[in-house]
Amino acid sequence: MNARVPQDRPERAYDIVLFGATGFVGALTAEYLAAHAPAGCRWALAGRDLAKLGRLRERLAAIDPACAALPLLRADAADAGALRELAASTRVLATTVGPYVWYGADLVAACARTGTDYVDLTGEPEFVDRMYVEHDARARETGARLVHACGFDSIPADLGAYFTVRQLPEGVPLTVDGFVRSNALFSGGTLASALTALSRGPQTLAAARRRRLHEPRLLGRRARGPAGAPRFSRETGTWALPLPTLDPRIVARSAAALERYGPDFRYRHYASVKHLPVAVGGTAALGATVALAQVPPARQWLMNRWEPGSGPDAERRARSWFSLRFVGEGGGRRVLTEVSGGDPGYGETAKMLAESALCLAYDALPDAAGQLTTAVAMGDALVDRLRKAGITFRVADSR
Repeated sequence: MNARVPQDRPERAYDIVLFGATGFVGALTAEYLAAHAPAGCRWALAGRDLAKLGRLRERLAAIDPACAALPLLRADAADAGALRELAASTRVLATTVGPYVWYGADLVAACARTGTDYVDLTGEPEFVDRMYVEHDARARETGARLVHACGFDSIPADLGAYFTVRQLPEGVPLTVDGFVRSNALFSGGTLASALTALSRGPQTLAAARRRRLHEPRLLGRRARGPAGAPRFSRETGTWALPLPTLDPRIVARSAAALERYGPDFRYRHYASVKHLPVAVGGTAALGATVALAQVPPARQWLMNRWEPGSGPDAERRARSWFSLRFVGEGGGRRVLTEVSGGDPGYGETAKMLAESALCLAYDALPDAAGQLTTAVAMGDALVDRLRKAGITFRVADSR
């Protein structure tokens, strides 16, 4: 892979800084970097507790003895000055500190101002829309690439749709439906982020409206990510339940930015459930969770069931898997594709975040800046990285 060091930015002390390294997914990301960062990669661990960072560094040294010399950088998500220094020290800053709507804004601001590439794991639409309004223009000026949702939210959907579109004819209307299956568990941090997002419906709608006022209109083309209706999918042989996640918005933004998606593109995102009673029960459970998230005591009770920083053990993660199947149609052609891998929320998410950071740091990529999706910022380069890292992208059927 070709190195990419922007010529118009001063040399930085580090290639990659991992912020929030001692959290559950943060530590998994650090372990992945310890095992897979290329020789000569200058990376550092950052967080608010140097003692915890030191203990993590000791664990990483068992993976690679060179990690015993990893720099430890102290920074708190509430200290804007420290975050500016952190951003200015590195070419790429990866963060696992969420919920991002509470703890992420100052770090995005720091990266936009200092021209630092940024990746995170947010699945929070409100946060992504706010950061676009507040920092996209500045990031374009400084050359920073702000890439949100670089984990299971939303790389499999975004790059899977991108991969599917590339199997279809050019210059024609295209539709893609994605169907998610998984047996994975979630961590306390993931639950906290999800409940926070669910509890902020009015704020999320307001942020989306503000974004629409700032975002340039797409002329002569359409790119949409509407919610689908529950239905039985003959293509997958399962019940398809619409998923109210960030993923369809991310896919639609990739389609708006890239003409390869055609003049009229639509993406719908579903959970794929084999048995009708499970589908009905899952829908009822989601509705109950949304309702409980609106009541502060109930929301806090749910959060307390799984403390942030906790998550499934290694044995349970080893048994976990995900599959995201796509049905793409256009120009008289139909294609079925699949993106699949292991434990989606933790092992694979850590891999996706780390490979996204490495991709921004080292690969020859499109000349783009501002708030970008993974498909727009990294596209084929990140697909190639993830394939080599063990995540499957395949064409299952084409006609």
